[in-house]
Amino acid sequence: MAAVAVFLPVFLFVVLVARRFHDFADNTRVTAVVDGVTAAATGTIPGAVIVLGHRALIDLPTALICLTVLLLVLTMKRIPEPLLILVAAVVGISITNGKNAHAQAPAVPLRLVADIPISGPAVRFDYQSLNPTTGQLYISHMSAGDLVVFDTRANRVVATIPGFRSATGVLAVPAEHRVYVSAAGQHEVVIVNDETLQVAARVGGVQFPDGIAYDPLHRKVYVSDERGGTDVVIDAQRNVRTATIELGGEAGNTHYDPVAHRILVAVQTKNQLVTIDPATDRVVGRHDMPCSEPHGFLIDGPHRVAFVSCEGDAKLLVVDLRTMRTTATYKVGDDPDVLALDPELGRLYVAAESGVVSVFDERGTGSERGSDGTLTLVSLGELHAPHAHSVAVDPATHRVYLPLQDVNGRPVLRVMDAVLTSAGH
Repeated sequence: MAAVAVFLPVFLFVVLVARRFHDFADNTRVTAVVDGVTAAATGTIPGAVIVLGHRALIDLPTALICLTVLLLVLTMKRIPEPLLILVAAVVGISITNGKNAHAQAPAVPLRLVADIPISGPAVRFDYQSLNPTTGQLYISHMSAGDLVVFDTRANRVVATIPGFRSATGVLAVPAEHRVYVSAAGQHEVVIVNDETLQVAARVGGVQFPDGIAYDPLHRKVYVSDERGGTDVVIDAQRNVRTATIELGGEAGNTHYDPVAHRILVAVQTKNQLVTIDPATDRVVGRHDMPCSEPHGFLIDGPHRVAFVSCEGDAKLLVVDLRTMRTTATYKVGDDPDVLALDPELGRLYVAAESGVVSVFDERGTGSERGSDGTLTLVSLGELHAPHAHSVAVDPATHRVYLPLQDVNGRPVLRVMDAVLTSAGH
């Protein structure tokens, strides 16, 4: 469909205009325009090839497919391009199926409980946030513009609140009886009363609000402005913007470190984690990450580590918060996005745009802190589900929640129980 949308207008234009081309073919101005456009296209096409290659050539099989097709085109010019594309597509599907079969081989420690229907169109979801006091799970139904409220104790949807265009980040703050929602399509943070589920306030002027964090000591809310390259500070008592902190690049997620009492922000275009002192709202540290486009991350305060997911190269980093040094790196699904941690089980979930949920144990055999004090992870396998790029966990019940935008044509919330491994986690 994307190819049809791109090429059909061009094809129709050529067909309709070709008959009259001889009428203006000798016009010097038209010729100059065509020459300029052709030169620009000549420069654009290699640039597009580089971008596509960076995304598509991710391993040895894809590189071999590319080189084989290139050699065939250069040496056997009579081969029809559609035939080459068809054969390459079949080979690609075979390789992908083989990879998926291999990836599913380990027994994933999750058991399906139910797929709960969610109202609205079968479109993208984004972040989730659990209020452990009430058991309500707040889900951003991003492309529907809704905030879905799910009662984890009754196992049912209790409200679907409209009016959050392109909702991305969401954070429940029980201490303030508020739910903060990044309505990116409205360029504002919408503040909802968690008792009445009514909008209590709005804070505007944010280009693309995304991740949200809360500092309980200073009663401040920090919101990543991804496109603005800043973190926006909101006074949680007065519901007003009090500061804008320049980050020098696109801001991904934002989290609060409860031990160091610092705010951390993933600045994805700089490949950095940036540290903010909430007492002064100033940047006090910049830490380079050995990966491409760190966007999502999660802080395990008691173990003094951060888990950082990198969209550009599908890596998961373990960062020692005492030294800000990366101590381990793991491969996860393509375009990793949201992370969730079950602290009691010591189980980490990393959900990716590619529909892969990687499961790790931070306390299993071989994953305790080593002699140098670093913490590593043990893979427990991968779960594959369509569009499973958002994940949340209830630490009280160990249940895992995956909002899926399209299961048999409708959006659902997939509820899964954690299954204990032989190690007891």
